[in-house]
Amino acid sequence: METAICGRLPLSSNHVFNPKPGDRHPLCKGPCTNLGIPMAVSATGPGKGGGLLERPVIEKTTPARDSEFDLRKSRKTAPPYRVILHNDNYNKREYVVQVLMKVIPGMSLDNAVNIMQEAHHNGLSIVIICAQADAEEHCMQLRHNGLLSSIEPASGGGC
Repeated sequence: METAICGRLPLSSNHVFNPKPGDRHPLCKGPCTNLGIPMAVSATGPGKGGGLLERPVIEKTTPARDSEFDLRKSRKTAPPYRVILHNDNYNKREYVVQVLMKVIPGMSLDNAVNIMQEAHHNGLSIVIICAQADAEEHCMQLRHNGLLSSIEPASGGGC
């Protein structure tokens, strides 16, 4: 099976094109500068365009959104935890409000006052519900500022 490229050179489907330096050939633009490095040339089969090389087809596949590889489905969300403020007889109410606003991101003055009053009247109050790691960090910061606090899973226990 032979195919001609530009009608000049008969090639088999796996012919090795190995010109000498300075040779002129239709596959080279200008004089050939290939210094004896073998180069494989493949032509299309008979009836496929008279020697034109075919482009390879590259298929790109992406998993569908509802596939088993969807990361959103495989991620498990951590169970939420409650940060609890306990009443004490040592800290002034104003100080408790200041610490809550300093330690808890986005804590407003009104929320801090409500949490402090609830802890004062009921013995404890829920400060925030968040991921376990964040709850542990908030609890530690409250304790470092002299307030009594604890954490518990939000799904269990009861306030």
